Amino acid sequence: MMESRLKRLATTLMDATTDKDPLVQEQIYTALCYLGESEPEEILNSCDEYLRQHDKLAYPHRVIILKAMETVVRNNISLLDKNTVKVVIFLASNEMTKSKEVIRDWQQAASSVLVAVGQRFINKVMEEVLTKFQPGILPHYFVLQTFANLSVSNVFGMVPFLNSILGTMLPMLGMAKQDHMKAVFCYALQHFSESIQEYLANLDKAPDPTVRKDTFSNEIFSAYEVLFNSWLQHREAKLRLAVVEALGPMSHLMPGEKLEEQLPRLIPGILTLYKKHAEAFYISKSLCQILEASVNIGSRSLDVQLDALLATLLPQICVPADPSVPLAVKNHTEVLRCFTVLACCFPDRVLAFLLPKLESSNERTRVGTLLIMRQIINSAPSQMEIKKPFIMSSMRLPLQDSNNKVKRAVVQVISAMAHHGYLEQPGGEAMMEFLVRQCALPSDLPKKQPLDPDDLTSDSVQSISVNTLFLLSTTVDRMNNVLWPYLLEFLTPIQFTNALTPLCKSLMCLAMKKQEEGEGSSLIRYDLNANLPSPYALTTRLLVVSSQPYAGDSRGVAALRLLAVLHSSIHPALDHLWSKKVPLLVEHIEENTEKSLSQKEWEEKLLLFLQETLVAVADNAWSCHFVTEMCRQLGSYNGFPLEKNFLYKCIGTTLGACTSKDLVQKQLQELLETARYHEEAEREGLASCFGICAINHLEETLAKLEEFVRSDVFKKSVGLFSIFKDRSDGDVERIKSSLILCYGYVAACAPKELLLPRVEADILKNIFQYFNTKVLGIKVETKDLTLKLCLIRSICMISQAIYSGRSCGDFVFSRKAELVAQMVEFIKAEPLETLRTPVRQRAMVACTYLVILEPHLSDPDRTELMDTCLAGVLALPPLEREENGGDIFNREMLYGDTISALKDLLKSLLQRNLTPHGLQDMFAHLGPWIKSGKEHERQRAVEVSAALLDFYLSKLNVSTVIPFYNLGVLIALFSPRCSDSQPSVRQHALDCLHSLLYIQLCYEGFARDHRDEMVEGLKALKKGLEEPDFTVLFHTCNNIATVIGKRVPPDQLMSLLLAMFEGLVDPDKNCSRAATVMINCLLKERGGVLQEKVPDIMSIIHSKLEEVDEEHVRKAAQQTVYILASQHKSVVVSSLLGTSLPFDSHTCTMWRALATEPTLTTQMLEQLLEKIGRDVPYKESRSFLLGSGTERIATPLPLAVTSALYEIMSAPEAGPAVLDLYPQLFVTLLLRVSSTLGVQLPKSLQSKERRSSSHGPAPRSLHPCSCAVETLKVMLARGGSEEVARAVASAGGWDMLASPERHHDGVALLAGAMARHAGPRLPLVVKNLLPSLSSIFDSQRVTTTAFFAQLLSSNVVNDLILLETMMDSMTGRQKDTCTLVRMLALRGLGNIASGAPEKVRKHGAKLLASMVNGMDDKDDPHNLVALEAMSSLSKLLDHLEQRDIQSMLLHIAIRIRPFFDSEQPDLRRSSIVLFGNLTKFSEGHGEVFLEQILNGLVTLLLHLQDPRPEVVKACKFALRMCGPSMGCEGLCEMFLNHLREDRSLHYGEFMNNVCKHLMQSYPEMLNRLISTNLFYFKSSWVDIRAAAPMFIGFLVLHVDEDHCQQVDLDPLISALNLLLKDPVPAVRVKVAETLGRLVRVL
Repeated sequence: MMESRLKRLATTLMDATTDKDPLVQEQIYTALCYLGESEPEEILNSCDEYLRQHDKLAYPHRVIILKAMETVVRNNISLLDKNTVKVVIFLASNEMTKSKEVIRDWQQAASSVLVAVGQRFINKVMEEVLTKFQPGILPHYFVLQTFANLSVSNVFGMVPFLNSILGTMLPMLGMAKQDHMKAVFCYALQHFSESIQEYLANLDKAPDPTVRKDTFSNEIFSAYEVLFNSWLQHREAKLRLAVVEALGPMSHLMPGEKLEEQLPRLIPGILTLYKKHAEAFYISKSLCQILEASVNIGSRSLDVQLDALLATLLPQICVPADPSVPLAVKNHTEVLRCFTVLACCFPDRVLAFLLPKLESSNERTRVGTLLIMRQIINSAPSQMEIKKPFIMSSMRLPLQDSNNKVKRAVVQVISAMAHHGYLEQPGGEAMMEFLVRQCALPSDLPKKQPLDPDDLTSDSVQSISVNTLFLLSTTVDRMNNVLWPYLLEFLTPIQFTNALTPLCKSLMCLAMKKQEEGEGSSLIRYDLNANLPSPYALTTRLLVVSSQPYAGDSRGVAALRLLAVLHSSIHPALDHLWSKKVPLLVEHIEENTEKSLSQKEWEEKLLLFLQETLVAVADNAWSCHFVTEMCRQLGSYNGFPLEKNFLYKCIGTTLGACTSKDLVQKQLQELLETARYHEEAEREGLASCFGICAINHLEETLAKLEEFVRSDVFKKSVGLFSIFKDRSDGDVERIKSSLILCYGYVAACAPKELLLPRVEADILKNIFQYFNTKVLGIKVETKDLTLKLCLIRSICMISQAIYSGRSCGDFVFSRKAELVAQMVEFIKAEPLETLRTPVRQRAMVACTYLVILEPHLSDPDRTELMDTCLAGVLALPPLEREENGGDIFNREMLYGDTISALKDLLKSLLQRNLTPHGLQDMFAHLGPWIKSGKEHERQRAVEVSAALLDFYLSKLNVSTVIPFYNLGVLIALFSPRCSDSQPSVRQHALDCLHSLLYIQLCYEGFARDHRDEMVEGLKALKKGLEEPDFTVLFHTCNNIATVIGKRVPPDQLMSLLLAMFEGLVDPDKNCSRAATVMINCLLKERGGVLQEKVPDIMSIIHSKLEEVDEEHVRKAAQQTVYILASQHKSVVVSSLLGTSLPFDSHTCTMWRALATEPTLTTQMLEQLLEKIGRDVPYKESRSFLLGSGTERIATPLPLAVTSALYEIMSAPEAGPAVLDLYPQLFVTLLLRVSSTLGVQLPKSLQSKERRSSSHGPAPRSLHPCSCAVETLKVMLARGGSEEVARAVASAGGWDMLASPERHHDGVALLAGAMARHAGPRLPLVVKNLLPSLSSIFDSQRVTTTAFFAQLLSSNVVNDLILLETMMDSMTGRQKDTCTLVRMLALRGLGNIASGAPEKVRKHGAKLLASMVNGMDDKDDPHNLVALEAMSSLSKLLDHLEQRDIQSMLLHIAIRIRPFFDSEQPDLRRSSIVLFGNLTKFSEGHGEVFLEQILNGLVTLLLHLQDPRPEVVKACKFALRMCGPSMGCEGLCEMFLNHLREDRSLHYGEFMNNVCKHLMQSYPEMLNRLISTNLFYFKSSWVDIRAAAPMFIGFLVLHVDEDHCQQVDLDPLISALNLLLKDPVPAVRVKVAETLGRLVRVL
């Protein structure tokens, strides 16, 4: 019986193999394997029988069964008996050979079964398969493939058969006519040969150690003849490759003499295949095997074939291997192996062939040859030893190759050569020079995308070269003497600059090795190496490149460290100094980055290091040689301006240390004669050199400059006629510029006591002589920009030098006015429409230093200077408007520097007259710019003003109390700017006011460090000025005005007010807000005079608001309206209510003004509340569109009042009044919302609203319901219930309130928020709402019931003694005609469980009766009331005791059971949750209620796969509740641990464990559980339909054998079989899985 059922199961699964879904097929295969693990022999026999009986079953389905059989055999091979094996072998053999045609998947599966069996039963397999392998009859394709695979999987078992197989097979080769048969013969021969080789290689482990190669040689040779002579010539490419793959292994087994005999034909035959096949790997692999076999027998024939071999193999290497094609890379490897074999046998001929190829014009040939050379050098070192000179000489041409790929290959060859001693040969130095040149390739060129992805960039060549050089220096010890000191020769030539970092690193490693070997004191032997750079050259080079420490991969650190290592070779006296200083310099570089390093500070450190070095050496001759070398290297740095500039500074420093004045003059002359004056960096460097030199040699420096001007060199450049030649104009001006700059640097650096006597007589005289050119006696001023800038810089430096030298005596600078006038001319000459050059900025900087020198400027000169500078800077167009040319970043910096220069200049001027009069004079010039209509001019002017006032205050020192007579005027100048449209203007204007008030305090006699609390408060107001919102700005300006009002002296108040009125017409309208502040203060004082003109003023205010749309105007209007309304309430309100709807923004502004004073606001709100109740909320009108239907049209008066309430309450000041009328306002507006659901505007207002929305920004919506909701929101916010409004908003409650469908949900959200955040307000709110329960409007009853229902969920109701009242109200609504009201009433009663749990038992009977009645509601077609009754009952059960519900428990449990599988997810969820809650009361009904649990268990477990998450959550809860009642501790613990709400569930694993516990605790329930699951086989939910068979599968997996008989297998298998045809693959997969598991209950 068991066997028949197992067979039936297997048959069912095998019947299902026709399923087209691959996942189902995979599961069927897995299930069959599972059955096979239980009863391997039975399943194998069943499969055999099934396949025999279903002879017509299509082969794709047979494949699944055969694969399962193969797996069962492999996993249970040791358990199978011979009979079963015999059956399996026979079946597999028949399946494999049934079709004469090759059907690969099917026959391969059968073959794999045979191979699996052959692992243990090789003889039986061979016995069967050999019957299909008869002499003279061409065997089946897969018979041969099976032999081949058996020979691989069971070498020791199969090789003994191979002799006879080969004997039978050889005659068949001639019978094979089809290509695929020939290919499989080749496949077999290849694997036979490989197996034989493996057997022979492991004879010590083999069962027959007497087997020899000779045993097979003749047969293999016979096969070879057929394959080579016949099949290799075939036109089918795949067959040729199969032949080639076989020939390689076969060559090792052929008789030696036969192989020797065949080589002259075999090798050419193989080589010709390269031309026929694009994929060459298999050819190369086979060729390599043949070559190795030939070498093994000592073949003499290879010599003849060598040329052909080399000529064919070389192109294989020359084609680049694509790394993404694995076979291409493998082919390269095999070809290189071929070259290794050949090079070991024929080194001379291989080199003679390869080395000329290095001269080929084809790049790929050169690269390929180099790759082979590297391979040979590495893999045939002994054969190449005597060939080294020959190889080295042949590398000369590749060293000159410019191709990047060739270069990289050469670098790789050099690396190989270094490891094998080649570079110690003559020519090695050329190799190293090549490597260094590659290290020096430029890496910072703009990278272009290569057209060929195989192309290399110079970057990659440089990178590999750098790595190679470092590796040779550090890891190849034999290279030490080759590289040291030879690499030093590459340090100084400029073309190797990019290689400096790797060179220095390598040299440092080499030098340290030499020191370890004891050569520290004589690291560099100049007597043995004449080409090495001198100590002076090394020091100069390494010091100069260190000036740009992060260039070239941080060469600064490498250069300095090398310098430190070489100290003893530079000068013996430097050991102590450099060992101390160099690490500090290196540390400074490493602590910084390229961005953070101060270049000036770094250069100063290096120059100080140079000075200390010169002091330590203390040898004038050494210093002279040193400076001569520096000057010699200058020309090398022509393409490196930064390094050259630093080298000039080094020369100046070294000349300064020289004691030989002749040498100094000689070198200075040479510098002047050789300088490249057209380069800016060169001019700077030359001038800085002269300046540094002048520190110790002022006389010589000045003399040399004058002498140069008089020399022939200079005169040749400045001849009379050369001025008229365009060609040399620029050159002449550059020379003059340089000389002028030199004088400036000399003045800046020279000792001040020596400088001052010579400033005017020598320095300035010569400067102006160069600057002003005379043509025919007429002075012609240059227009050359460079010359101007150099003159300005020199004057700056001279002025600074004079100022810093004041201690040398009172110096009167007589040419000061002349110089200032010259600077003014420069500024005037600059175009006003753009800022392109730094002339303005630098000229102003020069004037800044000039004006502080004696004597004073005259008033006209001072005025002209100020006006010129202000106009030249403030009037410049804003930066963003300049569209053409220039780098934006540089222009921004230039703008900033120019503004800073203007500030500094004006401060210098103000410093000379620190009085109110001086201040007034300054602002007389600045005033027009401060009031300019152009934003950028105001912005700059106010920024400059703030800086000036701050400076004035910081320098002010009042000795006597004097009046600050112009304070009012200045405050009026700046206070309007506090609301300027530009944020920066507002900030700076406040700074100006702050400074002005403190200046006033100083003039009143307070100390400068005195801090006034009021004035300090201005700083705190800055934050308000950052806001672009004019409301915030108005408030800030009001505070500013308060401070000003309290601090301005009485005698200046009037002038301030008059000036404020002028501010109202400011070009920037926003700026009149400060004046408005003052004006409103006056209006407050004199409000009574407006009494008679109230109506006119209201009209005027409205018209002004329409004319000017400015914030400060609106604020002023509101203030005025309030003043009027506080005295004339009724008139103001009447006029505002008479305004047409919708209110425009100006009317709204005026309404909000009425909320300023609480008493007034309260009276107005009461009046409006009374008006809103005068009319019905809507009127019904017959609609043309609706036919006989009606539509609701809003009445105008309540609509207007609602809008007015909104506007008043939107003002923050309305808060107290809203608090007074909170309950009335809340109830009125809530019912207003309810009453306007679905209500439309009158047609006249609809058209108005459409028109207003099409013109500009629309005012607030007038739609009745939206309007009411917005008003309710603002009422809550203003009534201190912001939390309520926020809570409702965060839950989307406001949108719900306005929705007819979800209005009651919105009300519930509102009620809940009120209970949480506004509890004390509720008694009066409830009292005002109660009458609405009897309203004639359904909507109002729904609103009130929903509100009360939600309130009952809060304990605040109980605390406020409202519970009984509201509960009675809800009970009374149970008979309401509106279904929604009835439902909400039940919800409210259920909510008592949350709000007043302690009262539930007191009213238990009443509440339970209501719930049961709700479940039985007859007028409830959609079960809404029943659903609410179940949900509410679940909540109440938590607070009832068993005796309270005992009588109804079973009735309820049975009543709700049908809802578990309801189509409505809410009903499923509520009924399941209620069932879970009922379990708490099951003690008195233990057995009976356990039965209910077991009845529902399957449903609950399956619905864990419910498509709705809330139902899944309910099931988790119910199962957790049922667990303790089931009497199974393990199951209970699982439910509690795995079914937590916050934990995801691995359903399959969970059900597996559940079924294990069920079968341990309730084994007798098995059939019942299975039957219940069968019901769900027809479920409409896919996941549940899939879960049901899985549930059954896990049950039978864990049931004890004793209870297996419970299962009625026949109907179960039938049902599963039917479900196996389900349209959803996932279901079929689970069915197949379960069918496999049924083996346990058979």
